[in-house]
Amino acid sequence: MRDRTARAQEQQQAIDLTPMLDVVFIMLIFFIVTASFIKEPGVDVLRVDAVTATKKQVGILVAVTSTNEIWIDNKKVDPRAVKLQILRLHSENPQGGLIIQADHRSDIEMIALVADMAKAVGISDVSVSTKAN
Repeated sequence: MRDRTARAQEQQQAIDLTPMLDVVFIMLIFFIVTASFIKEPGVDVLRVDAVTATKKQVGILVAVTSTNEIWIDNKKVDPRAVKLQILRLHSENPQGGLIIQADHRSDIEMIALVADMAKAVGISDVSVSTKAN
C-alpha cells in the first residue's frame, strides 16, 4: 500500500514543461519575423572623417573600394549591373534608403554612378557613409 501512495505523490509533483516550451517557441518565431535583416556589402572600406555625421535607417548598403570595385550583398558587381542589383534589393525593402560606403581613396565617379543608379530606380534617400569624429 505504501508504494502506491508514494508513486502517486511523486507523479503529482512533476513539472510539466510543455507550456513553457510553447511560449519560448512562439517568442522565437516572433523575434525572427519582426527582425530587420541588414545586408552587408561584403568588404571593409576606410571611410572619410566627417563632423556632421548623422545616423540613418539602412535599407541597402553599397561599398566602393579603393580600387573602385562595387560590392553589393557580399558580391562584387559589375558597374553595368549596379542598377539591376539595387532594383532587386529595393523591391525587397521599398521604405529603406541607400547608403554608399566609399573608401577614402575611391573615385567620385564611381560614387556618383551608384547614386545616379539609385535615383533612377526611385530611391530618394541616398547617403554616403562616413566616420564620426
